[in-house]
Amino acid sequence: MAGKKKLTRDEIIQAFSEALKLLDYVHAFYEGGAVAFNRVDGWSDIDLYIIADETKIGETFQAVEKTLKTLTKIKQKYEPGSLPWPGVSQAFYKLEDASEYLLIDLCVLTLSAPEKFLQPEIHGKVAMYFNKNREIKPEPFDRKAYLKKLTERVKRLQARFSMFNIFVQKEINRGNTVEAVDLYHAITLGSLTEAMRIKHNPIHHDFRTRYIHYELPKETVKKLEQLHLIKNMEDLQKKYKEASDWFHKTAREITKKEAERLLRKS
Repeated sequence: MAGKKKLTRDEIIQAFSEALKLLDYVHAFYEGGAVAFNRVDGWSDIDLYIIADETKIGETFQAVEKTLKTLTKIKQKYEPGSLPWPGVSQAFYKLEDASEYLLIDLCVLTLSAPEKFLQPEIHGKVAMYFNKNREIKPEPFDRKAYLKKLTERVKRLQARFSMFNIFVQKEINRGNTVEAVDLYHAITLGSLTEAMRIKHNPIHHDFRTRYIHYELPKETVKKLEQLHLIKNMEDLQKKYKEASDWFHKTAREITKKEAERLLRKS
């Protein structure tokens, strides 16, 4: 007997569009993430955004869940709690009759939320499914302000590395493999990855490893891959030094003038 047909992203989005458009307190509905960068594949989730009235956030989530239940059973809901953006609430949904990769990452934003994840320079070209009265628009991208933020970030990144990168060597000296590898990934490679992103695509400097295979040169990605793969403590010692040296070299190259040039290219 053939298995039950899996729900598609198009079916989910169509159901949301039809249901949410009828609600007078919902003003816009759009999709970001992979679709905004034309990178949707069989493993992509769905990054959805809803703009609603300030007093209707709870009702909006209820409407979303009511709509989902007309399609399939909600297998799991996860709420991450407080977010760094005011006016933004988030929940993740795993569905019974959809691919396990087709998670719904849903953000409900108030009309007054300062961040709506719409700036194409940062978030790509979102798919706008409806925008009542065309009232929801991206804020102009302020390159001057972003350059200031980027310059400050480079200084902070260098200071953090200078202060804490030695923790990796400390745990290597102690023979504490788990701690040493964990700190190497968090501090050494985390800092190096951000430095590489600033050098090659400063707009997404804080995206960590997200989209890294698309946005960094292939030879850089290959080198980072090798630095991530650790055989033993001897190998960790060697790669820790290599990654640390690479970070220092890259950080020295990213002056304010260079950051400005890189930002203009982005």
